[in-house]
This record gives sequence, structure tokens and C-alpha cells, in this order.
Amino acid sequence: MSGLATSHILLSPEQSRAADSWAIAHGTDGLTLMENAGRGAAEIISDYIGTADECDGDVLILCGPGNNGGDGYVIARILDDWGYSVRVVSVVPTVDLKGDAATMAVRWEGPVEGAEKVSFKGVCVVVDALFGTGLTRALEGDIAVLIEKANRQDTFRIAIDLPSGLNAATGQPLGPCFHADATITFFTKKPGQVIAPGRFLCGGSEHIHIVDIGIASECLGKIEPNTFENEPSLWGHAFPYAGPATHKYHRGHLLVLGGKEPTLGACRLASMSALRSGAGLVTLAAPSETYSIQAAALTDVMVRRFDSAFGFLSMVADTRINVVLMGPGAGVSEKTAELVQEVGSRGRSMVLDADALTSLVGRLDILNGDGDVVLTPHEGEFTRLFPDISLERDRISGVREAAGRTGTVVVLKGVSTLIAAPDGRIAITANAPAWLSVGGTGDVLSGIIAGLMAQGMPAFEASCAGVWLQGEAAMRAGRGLIASDLVDLLPAVLP
Repeated sequence: MSGLATSHILLSPEQSRAADSWAIAHGTDGLTLMENAGRGAAEIISDYIGTADECDGDVLILCGPGNNGGDGYVIARILDDWGYSVRVVSVVPTVDLKGDAATMAVRWEGPVEGAEKVSFKGVCVVVDALFGTGLTRALEGDIAVLIEKANRQDTFRIAIDLPSGLNAATGQPLGPCFHADATITFFTKKPGQVIAPGRFLCGGSEHIHIVDIGIASECLGKIEPNTFENEPSLWGHAFPYAGPATHKYHRGHLLVLGGKEPTLGACRLASMSALRSGAGLVTLAAPSETYSIQAAALTDVMVRRFDSAFGFLSMVADTRINVVLMGPGAGVSEKTAELVQEVGSRGRSMVLDADALTSLVGRLDILNGDGDVVLTPHEGEFTRLFPDISLERDRISGVREAAGRTGTVVVLKGVSTLIAAPDGRIAITANAPAWLSVGGTGDVLSGIIAGLMAQGMPAFEASCAGVWLQGEAAMRAGRGLIASDLVDLLPAVLP
């Protein structure tokens, strides 16, 4: 795969097999695909360990019973041709191999060791070519022992296609799992390589490499992928850019529901981040008891006073207001839920966070308006909103189900923030640093998303962009970040 147009696509195990089948049906035989995979992997391995003269030790390749093992035999043959000291270990007798893997095992002319008593002495790199994306059960017996022994070695570890023992679809270990320092995959990444903990078991985002094995991107039109890595190539086409004749009202007018003490800063953070993301106008609706505080604290955000639900809804009646953000500091109450329902019934798009989400527990049926709605729960809020959806084994399917059920875009915040659309699309984010886990960052995120939606960006793309931009700003801030740092750094990461 090449080019930004498809770099964000993630294929499930089934879709990956469909891509292979498509390539074979269109004239690229399986042996060619395997040869290309092995050669590309060998080149990346050599980049890590240096030339044969520089490599101080053996390359130990662990080969499995299927095509992943076949890739391993190709890698062994090519590295041996390049002068490396190569050892091959097979978990099955080579006479039991079938198809392309059997052919590649025959082409390897060196010895093959059994897996029972593998020695790691003098090994500079362990290559895991045991099991690829098709594994669906926990590894047991001698193979599990072999993987656990490999993980204990003080040597570099590289996985071919996927660390053995990892679920390629969910990113969850099925049981004993190879811990790779780097992973070499083919044609596209897989969901399990991007979402945590799979991303870390693959070596981290910067150490996951894609090899072009000769599958044309035309096959994606037949496969119709709907799972993506969240990066600019996914949403850049929809990002709003102001033209020379753009008016502030062309860039949207966002209304933010203000709250009460002690969380007054939450709605201020959301309001300012919406402005920084490009919204033309932002109005903060403040209850009378906090109006003077908010008006004194904010110079770029318009602050309006309201005393009742009617007063807030009269602001919503302004047709220039196209998006409403509710939740940061709003308070958990029946009143908040009723405001959500009323705003939705008026056809306004909404971003709902924090207190608004908690106020909707058991009442998600009120989200029946005509505008786009984005929910931004963390895991605790998600569990309260969707108590029958488990995230433990398959977060991707769980969030996708929640979006489809509610007809909303659901942004599940976490180590790997997931963004799901009602039509089944889902994006996995991998650029958030650990220091983003500090109070107030969720308020900033909801403001960025709302600000992009106010400028006309579709809800799914705006949510993906908002999550990615926040991660990039956090990376620039570095350790010690506080939420307001993100607001100041947003302009530097806008595309």
C-alpha cells in the first residue's frame, strides 16, 4: 500500500485474507506475495540490526505451521544470502507444511531445529514468524513456553505481521503473547496493531512497519473497509479553511452552556478551545450567579446571562447558532437532560460531554433530533450510558454498537481514543501521550470538536480531527502539561 489516500486504512483478519484472494485472482500468485513479504521484512530487519558484518550474533527465526511460517523461511533464505548467521526453528515438522509455506521451506537449504529445546545463546535478534492474523485461540504447550522464553531474553524481538498470541481485530492478547520491539506487517496495518494494548505489544506506533507486497489498492473498493487509524489523511479533505472572503458567521457560531461553581473553568476551557480551532464566534451562556465571574475572565468569548431554561433556549433560537456544546461544568440534573432534549428538538447539532452525559443515563432515547450529535464519554461514563455493552474484550465492536444504537458519533476517550459513526465507521487514535491524562483535557477536546463542527465539518471527521489535534498539541506541550496549555498550542498544530 502506498500514498496518503489509503495510509489510514486498517483491515481486519478477514479483510486481509480477502485482499490476498483479490490479488491472487487478479494475477499475483501466492508465492509472489510471500516472496515479496519475506524480502521486504528482511530489508527492515537488516535496517535494525545492521549489515551482516555489523551484526554480532545469530538471527533466530521462529517459524509456524502456516503462511506466517512461510514468510519466516523466505526471510531466513534472504538473510542467509546476505551473509547473516541464520538459525531456523519450526514448531512443526517441515514435512507437515502445506501450500506456499511448504514450497518456501523446501527453498530454505539450511538446517531446521525443533522447538523443544531452543537455545537463545548468541542470538542478536528473535524473529517471530509463528502465527499471523488468523489466530483466534490462546497458545498452549510447547509453543506457549517458547514464546514466554523468547520474551525473557535480553535481545531485540521482531514480529512478522503480528506478534503471535495477539488478536489482530481487538488488540487483546489471547493468552501468552510475543512481546515485539518492532512489527513488520503487510499491505495495511490491522486494528489490533493500533489500539492498546496491542500497539505496545507491537513495539509502539513508530516501530510498526508496512511492507508493500504487490496488492493493488483497487481491492479496497471491493472490501469497503470501515476501520481506520486516526490521522490527517482520514479527515483532511473535510477540514475547514477560511477563504479571503470568509465572514466570522461563515465560520460558525457556537453556544456553550455554562455551569456553576466549583467547575467554572470547564466551560471556559471548552469555549476558548473552540475559538482556537477556528470557530468564528463563541458565546458562553452563564447563569446569573456566575455571570460576572465569567464575563471578567473571558475577553474573546461573548458571555450572556440566563436565569432559566427558557432563557437558554431563547439564545438557541438565534439561527446563526449552529452548534451547542453542553456538559462541561453544567451540573448533573434533570434540567440538563431536558435542555439536551429541547436543543435537539430544535434541530441544532450538539456536542455532549461530562455532566450532560451523566444526566442522560437511562434516557438516551431523547436523542432524536435532526442535528448531528457527538457524545464524548470516558470509560466510566460509557459504562453508565451503555451498561449492557462490555468493553473488556472488544472495545472496537462495543463503541461501534453504541454509535449505531444511538445514531450519534461516540468518542470513547482513553489510551487509544475511539471515534465511531452511526454508519459503522470507526477510527482508532494512537498519538495521545500519557501526560494528557489530567483534569480539563476532556473539556478542551469537546470544545475543539464543537468548534470544527461549527465551521461545517461533519461530526465524524470533526471528532477525529479534534482528537488528533489534541494529541499533537499535548506532544508539543510535553510532560507537566495542564489543560490550558492545549488551548495555547492549538494554532501550532492546525493543518
